[in-house]
Amino acid sequence: MTLTDDYIHRVIDNMPRATPLRSQIALELHGLIAERLERGQSIDEVVKQLGDPVKLAESYLSAVPLVSAPFWSRAAAKLIDALTAIVTVVPLALFVVRFVLSSGAAPPILTYAPAFAFVLWGCILAMLLLPVYTAVAEYRLGYTWGKWLLGLRVVRDSGARISLGQSLVRQLPVIGQIYLIDALFALFTERSQRAFELASGTRVVRAEAS
Repeated sequence: MTLTDDYIHRVIDNMPRATPLRSQIALELHGLIAERLERGQSIDEVVKQLGDPVKLAESYLSAVPLVSAPFWSRAAAKLIDALTAIVTVVPLALFVVRFVLSSGAAPPILTYAPAFAFVLWGCILAMLLLPVYTAVAEYRLGYTWGKWLLGLRVVRDSGARISLGQSLVRQLPVIGQIYLIDALFALFTERSQRAFELASGTRVVRAEAS
């Protein structure tokens, strides 16, 4: 990869995947850099003039206004994610329970109430895995399954793609079991941000504006 390609990749990588015209912006930067190189400037000089890739990405994104996602749309997206996690994990829990029962080493609760046990175990496991899935999905893609269905995206306050650290901070209320209190902040903040979104410098917006 050339220095030009590397620089452009870093600029584009800081834009959410749902950003309109990402490829057009990349072509525009290619043309701009090529033009300056033809004038006799070195690639180091050109990159220095264009500045930090994150700042340049944010300058492009600043032209697109961000529209905060409504509270109830966000709540619905979270519910979809939770139900999806349960539907995905419960069958796995059922398989584990059946294996334990067939081994003859099952605890009493599984012997007398296997159906209840696998549903309970599945729901608990799903809720434990949900913040992990959410953190990874929002970092890699900018959205979870529920957010994608409802046209929502997670971005920085500037509109740029969030970092892994920001994604993890967003999940701290779930891990600390204070999610409800944290979520209520979205009803009273100007941009409908949760408390830990304010702390992490992130927000949830409508996809068409991200």
